[in-house]
Amino acid sequence: MSEPMTTAANLSEAAIAHYRDHGFVRIRGILTPEETARYHSAALDALPRLATHATSDIFHQFVNVWRQDATLRELVLHPNIAGVATRLAGTPLRLWHDQILIKQPGPSRPTEFHQDQPYWPHATSPNPISCWLALCDVPVERGCMSFLPGSHRRGDLPAQNLGDARSLFQICPDLEYEPRVTEPLRAGDCTFHHGRCAHMAGPNLTDQARVAQVIIYMERTTTYNGAAHCVTDPLGLAVGDALAGELFPDVGTP
Repeated sequence: MSEPMTTAANLSEAAIAHYRDHGFVRIRGILTPEETARYHSAALDALPRLATHATSDIFHQFVNVWRQDATLRELVLHPNIAGVATRLAGTPLRLWHDQILIKQPGPSRPTEFHQDQPYWPHATSPNPISCWLALCDVPVERGCMSFLPGSHRRGDLPAQNLGDARSLFQICPDLEYEPRVTEPLRAGDCTFHHGRCAHMAGPNLTDQARVAQVIIYMERTTTYNGAAHCVTDPLGLAVGDALAGELFPDVGTP
């Protein structure tokens, strides 16, 4: 018998506490099986039409797919996902951007431990949160996520190289000796993680592509700090400008 769908209304206080203490939490059934199958098909069908941001033996990355496909827009703006994210973060949120991350079967490399937020041009955003949604089953062998609990408290670290297994641990040697928690997911499950929670994903050793949709939220008070990023580079922003408007819609309710 399948587990009941997780919603913002039935999200447990234990899950919220786990997220805020450890910097991540696994959520079962954020989508129904029917929704998951629909969005998985939509993602695969859309790939030939999507603008590719990065392709490597780590992953294939497609950014802001919600601006390029109507069905994927429904997924990225899904009210249940945004509602759960808002309860976990405990603050009003906007969409920062989304991305499809695909690890193809065959030879691939891990996505090494890193924090996300150092890559983003964000000021005044202490509570960013990402949903890493499995659109297919993602056991360990297909490249699921692992986390370093509590690493979201390290807000002082510069950007790390997600292709270098030593990068994070050369910057912060103490993190190498922290416990690592691996979270395999069924299709329709997800993890939420804080933008400073260090995480990695293993290689895909199976014969099926690993398809994950990542939806990244930021606090509504977030402003632009002037750093380069593919989402903000074309916008002509000045330092201190609010990241708001059509490209960064409000989501959820606090």
